[in-house]
Amino acid sequence: MAFSKFKASRLFDGTQFIDNSVLITKQDGTIEAIVATEEAGEEIEWLDGILMPGLINCHCHLELSHLKEVTPPHTGLIEFLCSVVTKRGFDPAIVQTCIAAAEKEMWENGIVAVGDIGNTADTAATKANSKIYWQNFVEVLSFTDQTASEQFTHYQKQQALLQKALEQRSTPSRTTLVPHAPYSISPKTFELINQHTAGQIISIHNQEHAAENELYQTGGGDYLRLFKIFGIDSSPFPITGLNSIQSVLPYFNQGQTIFLVHNTCMTDPDISWANKWAAQHHIRLVYCLCINANLYIENKVPPIELLHAHQCEIVLGTDSYSSNWQLSIAKEIQSVCQHFPNLPLEKVLQWATSAGARALQWDDQLGSFTKGKQPGVTLLNIESGLSKRIV
Repeated sequence: MAFSKFKASRLFDGTQFIDNSVLITKQDGTIEAIVATEEAGEEIEWLDGILMPGLINCHCHLELSHLKEVTPPHTGLIEFLCSVVTKRGFDPAIVQTCIAAAEKEMWENGIVAVGDIGNTADTAATKANSKIYWQNFVEVLSFTDQTASEQFTHYQKQQALLQKALEQRSTPSRTTLVPHAPYSISPKTFELINQHTAGQIISIHNQEHAAENELYQTGGGDYLRLFKIFGIDSSPFPITGLNSIQSVLPYFNQGQTIFLVHNTCMTDPDISWANKWAAQHHIRLVYCLCINANLYIENKVPPIELLHAHQCEIVLGTDSYSSNWQLSIAKEIQSVCQHFPNLPLEKVLQWATSAGARALQWDDQLGSFTKGKQPGVTLLNIESGLSKRIV
Protein backbone atom coordinates (compact mmCIF):
# COMPACT_ATOMS: atom_id res chain seq x y z
CA MET A 1 0.00 0.00 0.00
CA ALA A 2 1.26 3.50 -0.92
CA PHE A 3 1.76 6.09 1.79
CA SER A 4 2.20 9.88 1.86
CA LYS A 5 4.80 11.47 4.12
CA PHE A 6 4.63 15.07 5.32
CA LYS A 7 7.10 17.17 7.30
CA ALA A 8 6.44 20.81 8.16
CA SER A 9 8.09 23.59 10.12
CA ARG A 10 6.09 22.31 13.09
CA LEU A 11 3.74 19.36 13.63
CA PHE A 12 0.74 19.62 15.97
CA ASP A 13 -1.08 16.33 16.52
CA GLY A 14 -4.30 17.78 17.99
CA THR A 15 -2.92 17.88 21.53
CA GLN A 16 0.71 18.94 21.40
CA PHE A 17 3.63 19.87 19.17
CA ILE A 18 5.90 16.99 18.21
CA ASP A 19 9.33 18.14 17.07
CA ASN A 20 11.48 16.60 14.32
CA SER A 21 8.67 14.33 13.12
CA VAL A 22 7.02 13.15 9.92
CA LEU A 23 3.32 12.42 9.49
CA ILE A 24 2.54 9.29 7.47
CA THR A 25 -0.91 8.76 5.97
CA LYS A 26 -2.52 6.28 3.62
CA GLN A 27 -3.66 7.56 0.25
CA ASP A 28 -7.22 8.05 1.55
CA GLY A 29 -5.98 10.24 4.41
CA THR A 30 -6.12 7.60 7.13
CA ILE A 31 -3.43 8.29 9.74
CA GLU A 32 -0.74 5.61 9.79
CA ALA A 33 1.91 7.02 12.14
CA ILE A 34 4.03 9.91 13.34
CA VAL A 35 7.70 8.96 13.26
CA ALA A 36 11.05 10.64 13.83
CA THR A 37 12.42 12.28 10.70
CA GLU A 38 15.46 10.01 10.56
CA GLU A 39 13.17 6.96 10.55
CA ALA A 40 10.80 8.16 7.83
CA GLY A 41 12.86 7.21 4.83
CA GLU A 42 12.62 8.98 1.49
CA GLU A 43 9.94 10.77 -0.55
CA ILE A 44 8.95 13.18 2.21
CA GLU A 45 6.92 16.25 1.20
CA TRP A 46 8.31 19.30 3.00
CA LEU A 47 5.88 22.08 3.95
CA ASP A 48 6.22 25.57 5.44
CA GLY A 49 3.86 26.11 8.37
CA ILE A 50 2.12 24.13 11.10
CA LEU A 51 0.88 20.73 10.00
CA MET A 52 -2.23 19.87 11.99
CA PRO A 53 -5.52 17.93 11.88
CA GLY A 54 -8.48 19.32 9.95
CA LEU A 55 -10.06 22.40 11.51
CA ILE A 56 -13.40 22.39 13.31
CA ASN A 57 -15.80 25.34 12.90
CA CYS A 58 -18.32 25.02 15.73
CA HIS A 59 -20.51 28.00 14.80
CA CYS A 60 -21.47 29.18 11.33
CA HIS A 61 -24.56 30.41 9.45
CA LEU A 62 -23.95 29.06 5.96
CA GLU A 63 -27.39 30.13 4.73
CA LEU A 64 -26.46 33.81 5.29
CA SER A 65 -23.48 33.70 2.93
CA HIS A 66 -25.25 35.99 0.45
CA LEU A 67 -25.09 38.80 3.05
CA LYS A 68 -21.32 39.20 2.70
CA GLU A 69 -20.42 42.91 3.00
CA VAL A 70 -24.11 43.90 3.07
CA THR A 71 -23.89 45.24 6.63
CA PRO A 72 -20.77 47.33 7.34
CA PRO A 73 -18.51 46.59 10.32
CA HIS A 74 -18.86 48.15 13.77
CA THR A 75 -22.58 48.99 13.61
CA GLY A 76 -23.18 47.53 17.08
CA LEU A 77 -25.20 44.38 17.69
CA ILE A 78 -28.70 45.88 17.93
CA GLU A 79 -28.30 47.85 14.70
CA PHE A 80 -26.77 44.77 13.07
CA LEU A 81 -29.74 42.57 14.04
CA CYS A 82 -32.24 45.17 12.88
CA SER A 83 -30.41 45.32 9.56
CA VAL A 84 -30.22 41.56 9.02
CA VAL A 85 -33.88 40.81 9.82
CA THR A 86 -35.10 43.45 7.39
CA LYS A 87 -33.00 42.26 4.44
CA ARG A 88 -35.24 39.84 2.55
CA GLY A 89 -36.09 39.08 -1.06
CA PHE A 90 -32.71 37.95 -2.36
CA ASP A 91 -32.76 35.96 -5.59
CA PRO A 92 -32.79 32.26 -4.55
CA ALA A 93 -30.21 31.49 -7.25
CA ILE A 94 -27.81 34.02 -5.73
CA VAL A 95 -28.42 32.56 -2.26
CA GLN A 96 -27.57 29.06 -3.53
CA THR A 97 -24.47 30.25 -5.38
CA CYS A 98 -23.15 32.00 -2.27
CA ILE A 99 -23.84 28.98 -0.07
CA ALA A 100 -21.93 26.71 -2.44
CA ALA A 101 -19.00 29.14 -2.65
CA ALA A 102 -18.77 29.45 1.15
CA GLU A 103 -18.80 25.65 1.61
CA LYS A 104 -16.04 25.31 -0.98
CA GLU A 105 -13.99 28.00 0.76
CA MET A 106 -14.22 26.26 4.11
CA TRP A 107 -13.31 22.85 2.67
CA GLU A 108 -10.29 24.21 0.80
CA ASN A 109 -9.16 26.03 3.95
CA GLY A 110 -9.02 22.72 5.81
CA ILE A 111 -12.31 22.86 7.74
CA VAL A 112 -13.66 19.31 8.12
CA ALA A 113 -16.66 19.76 10.46
CA VAL A 114 -19.11 22.59 11.03
CA GLY A 115 -21.78 23.37 13.60
CA ASP A 116 -24.13 25.25 11.29
CA ILE A 117 -27.11 27.40 12.24
CA GLY A 118 -30.06 27.70 9.87
CA ASN A 119 -33.65 28.93 9.98
CA THR A 120 -34.45 27.20 6.68
CA ALA A 121 -33.42 24.18 4.63
CA ASP A 122 -31.71 26.42 2.03
CA THR A 123 -28.32 24.75 2.59
CA ALA A 124 -29.60 21.22 1.87
CA ALA A 125 -28.48 20.98 -1.76
CA THR A 126 -24.90 22.02 -1.01
CA LYS A 127 -24.63 19.88 2.12
CA ALA A 128 -25.97 16.81 0.34
CA ASN A 129 -22.82 16.77 -1.81
CA SER A 130 -20.36 18.09 0.78
CA LYS A 131 -17.50 16.13 2.33
CA ILE A 132 -17.70 18.22 5.49
CA TYR A 133 -19.28 16.75 8.64
CA TRP A 134 -22.38 18.87 9.41
CA GLN A 135 -24.00 19.35 12.80
CA ASN A 136 -27.10 21.23 11.66
CA PHE A 137 -28.73 23.48 14.24
CA VAL A 138 -32.23 24.39 13.04
CA GLU A 139 -32.76 27.62 14.90
CA VAL A 140 -36.16 28.28 16.47
CA LEU A 141 -37.47 31.81 16.96
CA SER A 142 -40.69 32.57 18.89
CA PHE A 143 -41.00 35.73 20.93
CA THR A 144 -44.28 34.88 22.66
CA ASP A 145 -45.97 31.87 24.21
CA GLN A 146 -48.98 32.52 21.98
CA THR A 147 -46.95 31.69 18.86
CA ALA A 148 -44.79 28.99 20.45
CA SER A 149 -46.58 25.87 19.19
CA GLU A 150 -47.09 27.21 15.66
CA GLN A 151 -43.50 28.38 15.34
CA PHE A 152 -42.11 25.18 16.80
CA THR A 153 -44.07 23.11 14.28
CA HIS A 154 -42.74 25.28 11.46
CA TYR A 155 -39.12 24.66 12.47
CA GLN A 156 -39.76 20.95 12.95
CA LYS A 157 -40.76 20.89 9.27
CA GLN A 158 -37.48 22.61 8.33
CA GLN A 159 -35.62 20.02 10.40
CA ALA A 160 -37.40 17.19 8.56
CA LEU A 161 -36.62 18.71 5.16
CA LEU A 162 -32.94 19.00 5.99
CA GLN A 163 -32.73 15.49 7.45
CA LYS A 164 -34.39 13.96 4.39
CA ALA A 165 -32.11 15.81 1.99
CA LEU A 166 -28.99 14.57 3.82
CA GLU A 167 -29.96 10.99 4.59
CA GLN A 168 -27.99 9.57 1.63
CA ARG A 169 -24.72 11.31 2.53
CA SER A 170 -21.67 9.13 3.12
CA THR A 171 -20.16 11.75 5.47
CA PRO A 172 -21.86 12.00 8.88
CA SER A 173 -24.39 14.71 9.70
CA ARG A 174 -26.98 15.42 12.39
CA THR A 175 -29.87 17.85 12.65
CA THR A 176 -31.25 19.23 15.92
CA LEU A 177 -33.61 22.01 16.96
CA VAL A 178 -32.04 24.84 18.96
CA PRO A 179 -33.06 28.17 20.51
CA HIS A 180 -31.79 31.31 18.82
CA ALA A 181 -31.08 33.54 21.83
CA PRO A 182 -32.48 34.59 25.21
CA TYR A 183 -34.05 37.66 23.54
CA SER A 184 -36.03 35.66 20.95
CA ILE A 185 -37.39 32.59 22.78
CA SER A 186 -40.45 32.63 25.06
CA PRO A 187 -40.74 30.40 28.14
CA LYS A 188 -43.11 27.95 26.43
CA THR A 189 -40.80 27.76 23.40
CA PHE A 190 -37.84 26.99 25.67
CA GLU A 191 -39.90 24.21 27.26
CA LEU A 192 -40.76 22.70 23.86
CA ILE A 193 -37.11 22.76 22.76
CA ASN A 194 -36.01 21.17 26.03
CA GLN A 195 -38.56 18.35 25.64
CA HIS A 196 -37.40 17.56 22.09
CA THR A 197 -33.61 17.69 22.59
CA ALA A 198 -32.87 15.20 25.36
CA GLY A 199 -29.23 14.11 25.15
CA GLN A 200 -28.61 16.15 21.99
CA ILE A 201 -26.12 18.86 21.03
CA ILE A 202 -27.76 22.27 20.89
CA SER A 203 -26.58 25.88 20.82
CA ILE A 204 -27.72 29.33 21.88
CA HIS A 205 -26.30 32.78 21.24
CA ASN A 206 -25.30 34.04 24.68
CA GLN A 207 -24.67 37.51 26.11
CA GLU A 208 -23.43 39.23 22.96
CA HIS A 209 -24.57 42.61 24.30
CA ALA A 210 -25.13 44.16 27.74
CA ALA A 211 -28.76 44.86 26.77
CA GLU A 212 -29.45 41.12 26.93
CA ASN A 213 -28.87 41.18 30.68
CA GLU A 214 -30.85 44.39 31.04
CA LEU A 215 -33.80 42.78 29.27
CA TYR A 216 -34.13 40.14 31.98
CA GLN A 217 -33.15 42.41 34.85
CA THR A 218 -35.63 45.23 34.13
CA GLY A 219 -37.62 44.49 30.96
CA GLY A 220 -36.03 47.48 29.23
CA GLY A 221 -33.03 48.26 27.06
CA ASP A 222 -32.02 48.43 23.41
CA TYR A 223 -33.60 45.11 22.41
CA LEU A 224 -36.98 46.87 22.47
CA ARG A 225 -35.91 48.44 19.15
CA LEU A 226 -35.63 44.98 17.60
CA PHE A 227 -38.99 43.89 19.00
CA LYS A 228 -40.74 46.87 17.38
CA ILE A 229 -39.79 45.50 13.94
CA PHE A 230 -41.91 42.46 14.81
CA GLY A 231 -44.79 44.57 16.13
CA ILE A 232 -43.98 43.98 19.82
CA ASP A 233 -44.14 47.15 21.93
CA SER A 234 -42.72 45.85 25.22
CA SER A 235 -40.55 42.99 26.38
CA PRO A 236 -42.44 39.67 26.12
CA PHE A 237 -39.98 37.95 28.47
CA PRO A 238 -40.23 37.46 32.24
CA ILE A 239 -38.36 39.96 34.41
CA THR A 240 -36.14 37.84 36.66
CA GLY A 241 -33.79 40.46 38.07
CA LEU A 242 -30.94 38.19 36.93
CA ASN A 243 -28.52 38.16 34.02
CA SER A 244 -29.79 36.33 30.96
CA ILE A 245 -27.70 33.16 31.40
CA GLN A 246 -29.10 32.65 34.89
CA SER A 247 -32.61 33.30 33.55
CA VAL A 248 -32.61 30.82 30.65
CA LEU A 249 -30.16 28.00 31.38
CA PRO A 250 -32.55 26.45 33.96
CA TYR A 251 -35.01 25.70 31.15
CA PHE A 252 -32.75 22.78 30.17
CA ASN A 253 -32.71 19.57 32.19
CA GLN A 254 -32.49 16.76 29.64
CA GLY A 255 -28.74 16.06 29.60
CA GLN A 256 -28.04 18.28 26.60
CA THR A 257 -24.64 19.49 25.42
CA ILE A 258 -25.18 23.24 25.09
CA PHE A 259 -22.92 25.45 22.99
CA LEU A 260 -22.93 28.96 24.48
CA VAL A 261 -21.93 31.13 21.52
CA HIS A 262 -20.10 34.49 21.68
CA ASN A 263 -20.28 35.22 25.47
CA THR A 264 -18.89 38.71 24.89
CA CYS A 265 -20.53 40.23 27.97
CA MET A 266 -20.23 37.22 30.26
CA THR A 267 -18.86 38.06 33.71
CA ASP A 268 -16.84 36.09 36.23
CA PRO A 269 -19.95 35.44 38.42
CA ASP A 270 -21.91 34.36 35.31
CA ILE A 271 -19.26 31.80 34.38
CA SER A 272 -18.96 30.47 37.91
CA TRP A 273 -22.73 30.16 38.25
CA ALA A 274 -23.22 28.54 34.81
CA ASN A 275 -20.50 25.94 35.33
CA LYS A 276 -21.76 25.05 38.80
CA TRP A 277 -25.39 24.84 37.67
CA ALA A 278 -24.51 22.69 34.65
CA ALA A 279 -22.50 20.25 36.76
CA GLN A 280 -25.34 19.92 39.26
CA HIS A 281 -27.93 19.29 36.54
CA HIS A 282 -25.88 17.03 34.25
CA ILE A 283 -25.66 19.55 31.42
CA ARG A 284 -22.46 19.88 29.40
CA LEU A 285 -21.49 23.45 28.55
CA VAL A 286 -19.24 24.30 25.61
CA TYR A 287 -18.13 27.91 25.16
CA CYS A 288 -17.85 28.76 21.46
CA LEU A 289 -15.80 31.83 20.57
CA CYS A 290 -16.16 33.78 17.32
CA ILE A 291 -13.73 36.60 17.99
CA ASN A 292 -13.69 38.07 14.47
CA ALA A 293 -17.49 38.34 14.43
CA ASN A 294 -17.34 40.17 17.77
CA LEU A 295 -14.73 42.51 16.30
CA TYR A 296 -16.80 42.95 13.11
CA ILE A 297 -20.02 43.86 14.88
CA GLU A 298 -19.01 45.60 18.11
CA ASN A 299 -15.21 45.86 17.91
CA LYS A 300 -15.05 43.91 21.18
CA VAL A 301 -13.50 40.61 22.17
CA PRO A 302 -14.91 37.89 24.46
CA PRO A 303 -13.36 37.29 27.93
CA ILE A 304 -11.20 34.42 26.70
CA GLU A 305 -8.61 34.51 29.49
CA LEU A 306 -11.41 34.47 32.05
CA LEU A 307 -13.06 31.45 30.42
CA HIS A 308 -9.69 29.70 30.22
CA ALA A 309 -8.99 30.45 33.89
CA HIS A 310 -12.32 28.80 34.78
CA GLN A 311 -11.20 25.70 32.82
CA CYS A 312 -14.20 26.00 30.51
CA GLU A 313 -14.54 23.72 27.50
CA ILE A 314 -13.72 26.12 24.65
CA VAL A 315 -14.09 25.79 20.87
CA LEU A 316 -13.90 28.19 17.92
CA GLY A 317 -16.37 29.34 15.28
CA THR A 318 -16.58 31.88 12.47
CA ASP A 319 -20.21 33.02 12.65
CA SER A 320 -21.61 34.08 9.25
CA TYR A 321 -20.58 36.11 6.24
CA SER A 322 -23.06 38.75 7.44
CA SER A 323 -20.78 39.32 10.44
CA ASN A 324 -17.26 38.31 9.39
CA TRP A 325 -14.77 39.11 6.66
CA GLN A 326 -14.18 35.40 5.94
CA LEU A 327 -15.16 31.90 7.09
CA SER A 328 -11.70 30.95 8.28
CA ILE A 329 -10.76 29.19 11.51
CA ALA A 330 -7.15 30.11 10.69
CA LYS A 331 -8.12 33.79 10.96
CA GLU A 332 -9.92 33.06 14.25
CA ILE A 333 -6.75 31.41 15.61
CA GLN A 334 -4.69 34.38 14.45
CA SER A 335 -7.02 36.90 16.12
CA VAL A 336 -7.15 35.00 19.40
CA CYS A 337 -3.35 34.85 19.48
CA GLN A 338 -3.02 38.56 18.63
CA HIS A 339 -5.48 39.76 21.27
CA PHE A 340 -4.48 37.23 23.95
CA PRO A 341 -0.74 36.65 23.48
CA ASN A 342 -0.35 35.04 26.91
CA LEU A 343 -2.52 32.06 25.95
CA PRO A 344 -0.46 28.95 25.11
CA LEU A 345 -0.50 28.34 21.34
CA GLU A 346 -1.06 24.63 21.90
CA LYS A 347 -4.26 25.43 23.81
CA VAL A 348 -5.66 27.62 21.02
CA LEU A 349 -4.86 24.96 18.41
CA GLN A 350 -6.60 22.36 20.58
CA TRP A 351 -9.75 24.53 20.56
CA ALA A 352 -9.62 24.48 16.75
CA THR A 353 -9.11 20.71 16.45
CA SER A 354 -9.47 18.10 19.18
CA ALA A 355 -11.71 20.19 21.46
CA GLY A 356 -14.05 21.00 18.58
CA ALA A 357 -14.19 17.36 17.53
CA ARG A 358 -15.01 16.27 21.10
CA ALA A 359 -17.68 18.95 21.48
CA LEU A 360 -19.38 17.84 18.26
CA GLN A 361 -18.91 14.21 19.32
CA TRP A 362 -16.97 13.28 16.18
CA ASP A 363 -13.63 12.71 17.89
CA ASP A 364 -13.77 9.04 16.85
CA GLN A 365 -12.61 10.22 13.39
CA LEU A 366 -11.65 13.90 13.66
CA GLY A 367 -9.49 16.22 15.72
CA SER A 368 -6.19 14.35 16.12
CA PHE A 369 -3.48 12.46 14.26
CA THR A 370 -4.39 9.15 15.87
CA LYS A 371 -3.67 5.97 13.91
CA GLY A 372 -6.77 4.83 12.02
CA LYS A 373 -8.56 8.19 12.02
CA GLN A 374 -9.31 10.30 8.92
CA PRO A 375 -9.17 13.79 10.48
CA GLY A 376 -7.96 15.67 7.41
CA VAL A 377 -4.53 17.28 7.23
CA THR A 378 -4.26 21.07 7.22
CA LEU A 379 -1.33 23.45 6.86
CA LEU A 380 -1.60 26.62 8.95
CA ASN A 381 0.38 29.85 8.76
CA ILE A 382 -0.46 31.89 11.85
CA GLU A 383 1.41 35.00 10.69
CA SER A 384 -0.72 35.32 7.55
CA GLY A 385 -3.84 33.75 9.05
CA LEU A 386 -4.08 31.37 6.11
CA SER A 387 -4.69 27.64 5.99
CA LYS A 388 -5.12 25.06 3.27
CA ARG A 389 -6.20 21.49 3.01
CA ILE A 390 -3.36 19.04 2.35
CA VAL A 391 -5.32 15.76 2.58
